[in-house]
Amino acid sequence: MYRPNFYESTCLRCSETVYQVDRVGPLKDFTFFHSGCFKCVHCGTKLTLKTYFNNQHKQDDKEVYCSSHVPKSGPGHLDQTSVGIRQALNAPRTNKFVNEQIRGTRTEIDGVLSSRQSTPNGYGGREVSSPSQNDSDYKYGRFDASALHIAHALKQTEIQKAYNKAREKPIDFYLAREEQARLEMKHRKEEDDLYRKFARKREEEDRKIQNEFQDEWERELQRLTHKFEKELATSRRNRDEANILTLRHEQQKEDLEKNMTLRRSKKKESITRKMLEHERYETAALVDRQSSEMLELISARRSEYMQSESIFLDDEFSEGAVPIEYPLNAPIPAPPAVSKFQIYTDPIEFEDVDRIAISVAQEDQKTFTDLVRQLVGRCTTDIEKARTIFRWITVKNLNAMHFDDDLRGDTPMGLLRGIKYGTESYHVLFKRLCSYAGLHCVVIKGYSKSAGYQPGVKFQDSRFRNSWNAVYVAGAWRFVQCNWGARHLVNAKEAPKQGRGKNDSLRYEYDDHYFLTDPREFIYEFYPLQEEWQLLKRPITLREFENLPFVRSLFFRYGLHFADEGYGAVVFTDDTGAATVRIAMPTDMQSCLIFHYNLKFYDSDEELSYDGVSLKRFVMQSVIGNIVAFRVHAPCSGAFLLDIFANAVTPQEYLTGEPMKFKSVCKFKICCEELQTVMVPLPDCASGEWGPTKATRLFGLIPITHQDPLIFAGRSLDLQFRMSRPLTDFMATLHKNGIEEKKLAKYVTHSTLDDIVTFIINFPEEGQYGLDIYTRELGAPQHHNHHNNNNNNSSSSSGEKHLLTHCCKYLINSSKRN
Repeated sequence: MYRPNFYESTCLRCSETVYQVDRVGPLKDFTFFHSGCFKCVHCGTKLTLKTYFNNQHKQDDKEVYCSSHVPKSGPGHLDQTSVGIRQALNAPRTNKFVNEQIRGTRTEIDGVLSSRQSTPNGYGGREVSSPSQNDSDYKYGRFDASALHIAHALKQTEIQKAYNKAREKPIDFYLAREEQARLEMKHRKEEDDLYRKFARKREEEDRKIQNEFQDEWERELQRLTHKFEKELATSRRNRDEANILTLRHEQQKEDLEKNMTLRRSKKKESITRKMLEHERYETAALVDRQSSEMLELISARRSEYMQSESIFLDDEFSEGAVPIEYPLNAPIPAPPAVSKFQIYTDPIEFEDVDRIAISVAQEDQKTFTDLVRQLVGRCTTDIEKARTIFRWITVKNLNAMHFDDDLRGDTPMGLLRGIKYGTESYHVLFKRLCSYAGLHCVVIKGYSKSAGYQPGVKFQDSRFRNSWNAVYVAGAWRFVQCNWGARHLVNAKEAPKQGRGKNDSLRYEYDDHYFLTDPREFIYEFYPLQEEWQLLKRPITLREFENLPFVRSLFFRYGLHFADEGYGAVVFTDDTGAATVRIAMPTDMQSCLIFHYNLKFYDSDEELSYDGVSLKRFVMQSVIGNIVAFRVHAPCSGAFLLDIFANAVTPQEYLTGEPMKFKSVCKFKICCEELQTVMVPLPDCASGEWGPTKATRLFGLIPITHQDPLIFAGRSLDLQFRMSRPLTDFMATLHKNGIEEKKLAKYVTHSTLDDIVTFIINFPEEGQYGLDIYTRELGAPQHHNHHNNNNNNSSSSSGEKHLLTHCCKYLINSSKRN
């Protein structure tokens, strides 16, 4: 049976399935291990990500070793042809007589050889390599990885990226701007001819519709007039009766005109829609042919240049290993050998090319040649070229651009006239720009889980049709979705205009998930009509695509995955109306990820309550370890929509009281086909998660007696916590359905002894209770408004009114049997 959890992999050591909660990797060639299997293959020593090594001499050896047993180079011959010696001989001489490479402190050495970082895209704690001597800002004479006496050792121990391609000289080295511009002018003429053809066709269709409805109008008017004259002639020539007939005739003429105008508008709209589809098809075909011609020109000039001298910037590649050349013809679609984060772990690696794209987007260009040369002029890899084009499109915000009414092809905005007229999409434009940069790119058509889609919907007609790109970079086809990657400007209502001073407060937001997206993640939202463009080793069917959980890009950005197998877009409850969705988060995100949810009836956007009670009170959200669980108890039979949100904030940011914006990470359709037990809502406590995890995360308050969100108690209960830092003004409120909160206030008290705080509850009767606990840090402002709307029921010992922050809450079942 197909399982939609693409985060399941096989352990290299034991060949059993390994899940993310017990997973080490991916390592060399995208391999994984169980944490218990992550041992030296030779001696069985337990390894960590800091202590393991790979065999750097055999590419096919994917095993892991300890420092004592990693294969090392044997004795060899070193002369002036050796790479390390040649680098040292070619290094510029320095006036400094102190060898800083040997005299660096141990702290400096550790800082250069290895560092760890936690990145904003959810890939935290991965190794990052030290700077290379090929960097433009490389400074000779300083301690780094090129130091001769440690270079050999580094080669044996470093964990390199799976993709490490030779850097190439920019396009200016082998193709003259004038020659590329001449081909563009030829293409521009063909495009102008096509647009004139479109204009003539539209005018022709418009005249045809006008003439058709004019003829029909005249016929219908003649018929009405004839009928009116006949009725007038047969009347008794009474003036009042004639006036009535005349008024009725005028009303019929007016109704006819309105009806004809409406029909003409609908027909014109229908014809225009069909013509636009045809125009898009013709435009895409033209861009496809022109892109091929541009790629042929670039490839020919590149080959000619390579025959005379090397096109690669890295001598290490060109003289040592055989460099990977960019293919002349577009390769057939196939799954990429390495994942996205093996190419880059953090978008900040593209900081320089992103800055170029933002700068170029603030100006207008008259030709694609000028535009692309400005974008890729300093790019030395195919990834950088694709990246700067992607960022230019996402920054340009084409949907919100203002166009003049008359756009000629030779004007700056005329470059994007296809966007204005609707004949060219983001994806066709991306393909066109890629061809000017010498990159193979295709437009893929298919279905997407886009705006308006809900889990459980079937893809049966033209709804939810979409297009996206695949670009050939890093030795494989990789997905790019410019339209979904585009985001708006932050701290500005519009993009900076030409001549306006630089504004450093502007941040151009975008969604990095849609650049070089891994196929195993892309398939959750996009399904191509051609199976081979899934780029998966085992393609799925359309029905399987419909059944995949409805997840958004933030789900992958935060490194989330489903803790249980077999989740589909539709989750069915048991006969008690219960169903649970469990999501696992990475260890490095546990302290900052906050979740939220919303439950509503599936077919209604307004019905958020049942029998006067909010549907949110039929969902119990809890966090235990790295698992956040949402347990739904349907109040009635039917279908519901569970929307799960998340946001990454530090405890300090949470406690400032600033409003938090949650974004959806996944949605499920909850189906309750049969309900044998009547469900009661949870007690009306503060919103958010149940259990003490929140107290530990926000306040360092460690539970001593009760670790779980659900407590089974007798007629009394003692709850104890240990304070890891000073807290003050504790308060607890008790809640029970059908009883006012004020009446329950006397049944809960608390006491503090040293660093231990104890809450004592004496339940007035058996049943289900909710307990809210509030506090604040010692010295925190007393007048502060926080996130929860149940925070404002506390006063200080001196009688001064102030607001506390919600700390945590428990669900308690009180019974004599407990």
